[in-house]
Amino acid sequence: MEHVVANQLVGDLIDAVGCILIGKEEQIKLCVACFVARGHLLLEDLPGMGKTTLAHALAEACGMSYQRIQFTSDMLPSDILGVSVFNSNEATFEFRQGPIFSQLVLADEINRATPKAQSALLEAMEEKQVTLDGATYSLPSPFFVIATQNPSDQMGTFALPESQLDRFLMRIHLGYPDPAVERELINGVNRRDLIKEMKAAVSLSQLVEMQKQADLIHLSDAVIDYIQRLVAFSRQPSTTHVGLSPRGTLALVAAAKAYAFVEGRAHVVPEDVQAVLAAVADHRLQGGQDVTGHAGSSVVEKMLSEVDVFDQALL
Repeated sequence: MEHVVANQLVGDLIDAVGCILIGKEEQIKLCVACFVARGHLLLEDLPGMGKTTLAHALAEACGMSYQRIQFTSDMLPSDILGVSVFNSNEATFEFRQGPIFSQLVLADEINRATPKAQSALLEAMEEKQVTLDGATYSLPSPFFVIATQNPSDQMGTFALPESQLDRFLMRIHLGYPDPAVERELINGVNRRDLIKEMKAAVSLSQLVEMQKQADLIHLSDAVIDYIQRLVAFSRQPSTTHVGLSPRGTLALVAAAKAYAFVEGRAHVVPEDVQAVLAAVADHRLQGGQDVTGHAGSSVVEKMLSEVDVFDQALL
């Protein structure tokens, strides 16, 4: 795939989703970058902000099979993964696939389910396969999970542990729309009706090729040095209670490469790292007085303001 063609496809994909979820171009870019980087996305916001709309629109724009799983407190792992059913005619057990066997899975309100159900989904995300009764079943490719969760202070939620939060490459928030955008929503067509009319902007083969191209984005020594300074800053005891792990560092690199690809560049610049830093690091960092995983934003702000882009020793 030529570079110009890739840029056009990415632009078409972002425009297609942006026609449905209006006024959220930066969040859509981050979502596309997360997918291109082969990661999974966590959307945290109040109900009714457009989280489900974003996931459904992206699935339609990419021509991917789509399943929505509504998480509840009584959900069992088999409700996600599937179950073996005895066939009396054949005297054998047959595996009936659960909704996880789709290319794009929306795990809606994941923190309303118990940790047992949460872990079943997250294990499938990590392994890209499901193992039941000694048999292993591969998940579709490409495979992308968008999970939504309500703020942890709402009733009936089970907070995701740090090890499970770390399975998500990015966590982003949509937030309230601007007044002009909200007015357009009031006067416009129902967004779900528009989704039904969507056509795929890219093919599955093109999506896979885009993922391969993102892997080849050049990362210079200067940008690597900048990333390492950011990571080292996050690990200072005076800055955080829990800093970025090596897996978090690799996640930042993959996200920066994917964002550079989305922006049409063949190399990563510091602005790419800065653009994805909050989405990649927020849920992986904890402030010294914070054990909820929600104080990372203040740490990221300090990282961006206090860590020099260029090594001052070389200036």
